[in-house]
Amino acid sequence: MATSGENTKQWVVHKFGGTSVLNADRYREAVRILAHERTLKPRFRQAIVVSAMKGVTDDLIDITKRAAAQDDSYLKVFEAIKKRHHDTIAALGVNDLAPALNRDFDALAEVLRGLRITKTASERNIEFVSGHGEVWSAQIIGAFLNKQGTPAHYIDAREVILVKPHEKTVSVQWPGSQKKMNALLAHVPADAVLAVTGFVASTADGIATTLKRNGSDFSASIFGALLDAVEIIIWTDVDGVLSADPRLVPEAKILSEMTYHEMTELANFGAKVVHPATMEPAVRKNIPVWVRNTFNPSCAGTKIHADAKSSEIIKGISAIDKIALLNVEGSGMVGITGVAERLFGAIRSVGVSAIMISQASSEHSICLAVSDEQASHAKEAIEKVFHSEIRDGHVNPVEVVPHMSILAAVGDNMAKHPGVAGRFFSALGRAGVNIFAIAQGSSERNISAVVAGDATKLALKAVHSSFYLSSRTTAIAVIGTGLVGKEFIKQLQGEATRLNAAGIDLKIIATTNSKEMTINGKSEPLDLDKLVVGLESGGYPQSVIIDLTASDSIPKNYSKWLKRGIHVVAANKKANSDSMSVYHELRSSAAELGRKFLYSTNVCAGLPVIRTIADLVRTGDKLIQLEGVLSGTLSYLFNHYDGSKPFSALLADAKAKGLTEPDPKQDLCGADVARKLVILAREAGAKIELKNVVVQDLSTLSDDEVAKLFTEAKKQDKVLRYVGRIDSKGAVTVSLGSYPCSHPFAGLQESDNMVTMTTERYKVRPLVIQGPGAGAEVTAGGVFADVLRIVYEAERQT
Repeated sequence: MATSGENTKQWVVHKFGGTSVLNADRYREAVRILAHERTLKPRFRQAIVVSAMKGVTDDLIDITKRAAAQDDSYLKVFEAIKKRHHDTIAALGVNDLAPALNRDFDALAEVLRGLRITKTASERNIEFVSGHGEVWSAQIIGAFLNKQGTPAHYIDAREVILVKPHEKTVSVQWPGSQKKMNALLAHVPADAVLAVTGFVASTADGIATTLKRNGSDFSASIFGALLDAVEIIIWTDVDGVLSADPRLVPEAKILSEMTYHEMTELANFGAKVVHPATMEPAVRKNIPVWVRNTFNPSCAGTKIHADAKSSEIIKGISAIDKIALLNVEGSGMVGITGVAERLFGAIRSVGVSAIMISQASSEHSICLAVSDEQASHAKEAIEKVFHSEIRDGHVNPVEVVPHMSILAAVGDNMAKHPGVAGRFFSALGRAGVNIFAIAQGSSERNISAVVAGDATKLALKAVHSSFYLSSRTTAIAVIGTGLVGKEFIKQLQGEATRLNAAGIDLKIIATTNSKEMTINGKSEPLDLDKLVVGLESGGYPQSVIIDLTASDSIPKNYSKWLKRGIHVVAANKKANSDSMSVYHELRSSAAELGRKFLYSTNVCAGLPVIRTIADLVRTGDKLIQLEGVLSGTLSYLFNHYDGSKPFSALLADAKAKGLTEPDPKQDLCGADVARKLVILAREAGAKIELKNVVVQDLSTLSDDEVAKLFTEAKKQDKVLRYVGRIDSKGAVTVSLGSYPCSHPFAGLQESDNMVTMTTERYKVRPLVIQGPGAGAEVTAGGVFADVLRIVYEAERQT
């Protein structure tokens, strides 16, 4: 028996959505959750607002329309709904509900027969039929609570909530609703749990209606206000409010708390976890709203309240799809009063609501975002109102751009941090997402942009990543998984933990060899176009293709990839040593979308040769002369040749050790060194073609000729070295020469490379760079460094 003190207990309102009452098992889990909550909060009473079982409301609407269309298939669906509810009460052991259910189904059958005869279904008919799912659901959970020993009192919200219906919303009649709530509570046992129907309500004249689609959250908030609840808990199928839709942004994180305003903005712009109208009643009474997971009740969830504190600039990003952009513009709009009033009056007259508005300060144009399905009605209405201005050429015909999305970034802290809009738009620009219209309210709580519908996922991920709500994720495709490719992957995997801790997530999405590719774990024949599609399909903020081959054909794709917004990192030297027109095209393509084309390992593997020349030139220095031992193979050969064995025998030993190309003539001919010199000369500003390089081909030398050159050099206390040279007059040559033992080249070991640079700043003593110029480990490291430069540059720009 309840004590008198229990009459003064405060209320906690729990709302269970359709997935939370999907079947008998889910009803049992809901009741178990409620029992656990009572043990945690024994001083509070519970009111439970429930949705219909998942799918039931849609089915009820469907059969109403089918009946009106005289489609007798509605009968089969009707029987399935009936059976589903009877099966559920049987599984829960509350068969005493069966007579009440049967009475409802009998009444509905009569209504549907009437609709079939009249061939019509008004909005009132649809609302009456569709509201029954919540009625049955509340009866079921109330009966099961009673069976489990917890007193429960069923409340039909149609007997409490009074509303004034509008086309897409309702206005709650608060005084009348509160009076009905108070009267009903006077007859409810003090220890009873309230089992309340969601979604449904009544008009002032007693006509059954609904709170419109997805209105059960709204019901919970209304009852929270009517009961002066201390909190409202919305039980759903996610762990809380997330920073973005996890289906589109897998890295989205759960928000621990947020303000009413932030939640309302996110809900209005497509966040589906809470209905947009839910916040208003809670705000009226300053009631905290919790979003928690009925499938993971131990998770704390998200608290929505007035005093939420957060260090995050942007709380979340959401999107509305299936949007059309209407552009109204013309010289006749400038300086004319009443244009906006006429425009909005036109769309209002046909029941169209503008989701977003953007107007140029010149008053020359106004953009409206409306739903795709309403676009034609809006266009027709606007052109009718502005008929004379369009006829006279003062206003252009309305332009409609369909299949768009509105992307919105929301956060109360935006107003306190300058540069938020810049970061938002920069993130979209780096991702290659075009913006069609923008809007920002004076509260600075929301920035909105209209983007192409098929770019929604990419846009969400890019903005989400930019504001540190996810790791800075970079999708990578590795073309060429030989020694260098395997070593690169090994190095990346070895550093993954450290990089992730710094907010950097490098994902290898695709790898290829000469015949096959693997994309997201699936192998198929090599197709570079498919590889690009697979790389882009994840919608990651940025993508990188790494070319670790010596292919002539793959570099021909670089420009195309860069124009698609994909960064390119190349160990392959073919592109940078191609014609000057190709060289310039690559840089122009990279600049078009602000993408990076990096190639630090084109010369001397991981040694900082290319970047050093580029930095010197960028800061005003001038290259006077460059000399370099640029072939690791030929460095090894001449470091080890001492005349004791034929040069050809030493070459065979080097080949056996894997120090040469499969065909050693490719090393001896000097073409590789010539390509490297062309690349270095171009970095220094020279306009040179590969054909202009004078190259000595060592493959034509016999063992005797090499021995003779070695002997002559030794007599002069010199050594033989195969050197590339850019002289002060711009001539570029590659040849075998002899150098004094005091020269830096004489001290080279194994397969080391060395470059000496004489510049305006380094005239007295040349700048010398020396180290391993070949090998999988150092080359992979150089490629890895290029990838990280792309990531850190993106970070710097945010």
